[in-house]
Amino acid sequence: MSTGRTGALLPAFLFAATGLHAESHGSEPLSAIDWLSRSVATPAAMPLPPSVSIEPPVASDITRDPITVMPLDAPSLDAIGLLPVARTGLPRDLWGTTASSELARLIRAERVDALPAMQAFLYMLLLAELAPPLDSDMRGELFLARIDKLLDLGALDPALALLEQVETPQAEPFRRWFDIALLTGQEDRACEVMRETPDIAPTFPARVFCLARGGDWNAAALSLRTGEALGYIDPDMSALLERFLDPELFEGEADLPMPARPSPLVLRLMEAIGQPLPTTTLPVAFAQADLRSNAGWKTRLEAGERLARSGAIEPNRLLGLYTERKAAASGGVWERVSAIQALDAALAVGAPDAVARTLPAAWQRVAEMELEVPFAALYGRRVADLGLTGAAGALAFRIGLLSDDYEAVALARSPADAEERFLVGLATGRSAGTTPNDQMGAAIHAAFATEAGRSPEFAELVAEKRLGEALLLTVDRITDGVRGNLRSITEGLQFLRGVGLESTARRTALELVLLERRG
Repeated sequence: MSTGRTGALLPAFLFAATGLHAESHGSEPLSAIDWLSRSVATPAAMPLPPSVSIEPPVASDITRDPITVMPLDAPSLDAIGLLPVARTGLPRDLWGTTASSELARLIRAERVDALPAMQAFLYMLLLAELAPPLDSDMRGELFLARIDKLLDLGALDPALALLEQVETPQAEPFRRWFDIALLTGQEDRACEVMRETPDIAPTFPARVFCLARGGDWNAAALSLRTGEALGYIDPDMSALLERFLDPELFEGEADLPMPARPSPLVLRLMEAIGQPLPTTTLPVAFAQADLRSNAGWKTRLEAGERLARSGAIEPNRLLGLYTERKAAASGGVWERVSAIQALDAALAVGAPDAVARTLPAAWQRVAEMELEVPFAALYGRRVADLGLTGAAGALAFRIGLLSDDYEAVALARSPADAEERFLVGLATGRSAGTTPNDQMGAAIHAAFATEAGRSPEFAELVAEKRLGEALLLTVDRITDGVRGNLRSITEGLQFLRGVGLESTARRTALELVLLERRG
């Protein structure tokens, strides 16, 4: 295992902010498996020609498993990844003896509102190219769980990159690919693949949508009527598809009611009939639809902030949105736009006094949205290197500690007080002799002031070759520890250090001290 270098080797989007911002006003956010479109019939129906067929697809509520045949040497979906071992430092056999079903359960249970360092580490586990679990089979249970968690995080680009490595089209992976295409404006490509892949049996709503997108309106109408007659299209979807196919028939009529739990297919159909849905209350993946060029600047700004907070887009993409043009109004997102543009202009001309004036306001604005870590990725090292003094210098130091260059920033700082000495100790891994100023700091200090070790529970998991399971539990424990279980913080940080993930442990410790995250 690598020691402390894992973070520097990952793609930039892994380090975008992932704060504890509530996406659903205190309730648990919907998982991807709750909002995916019913676009593909499973088990797969008989092969279909590209043109419409009136034969019904196999009902999606059939529960018996299909009989599958695969070569003995067929690659497992669970082995697909984007980040090779040489880049992650993780052992290839990380999943070890843990059952695929248990790994899938743990991954789906991980919260999307973890600390940024924990979120970045979770991304690495989801994208790593590893040996499949010992019980892995053709269904790719672990692979689908990884994809679903990426969808929960709104990280559609890496999810799509994983799905495009599936050599033989299968219903469940394609279902997720289809929805990503709908959310990113690639629906015509998705429909083309559906038409050209006879092993993928579209449900009637998806078939109607794709036939219409392809210009075959008569076949789409016939397919709609057939689906209604056979009971494969529910009344709400039927009313939506009718307006989609012939909106002129419904001119002057009341709008359709807003769907309570829309899928990406419903989102695109509602948009097509002139009733676009706001995505701010929908799962974060839907915000990707608002990044398309046909959306207004404010809509794209708000979507970009949500996605940056979940680590789904790179900080530079958010900066591009903030600096696209001058703020159009005041209040809300426009205050952040103005504050960041003012700081960016001061840095561009290399004016330390101007930076000292504009930095506090910019920091306050991004902190309100829990976007501190992407902000630090953009500006942390730059402001820390300016040699600012007083309150502005102390703030610049703390922002620099939230950047990738946290250790260099710490080594360059002459601590002004006991708190700064503690922060320098955490960033450099030499916290012995420093003094924390609260209970959270004491829990963190305990993890770094002693030799890295592991709790009996984690030690047992490692001994049983279940390291990946232990790491997933560590992410979960530290996330829960933020809300008050300080013992979990100590044990989680100790375990990360004990298995060579020193950089992840330090970044997590710094965020626990510097970010206001208490549930």
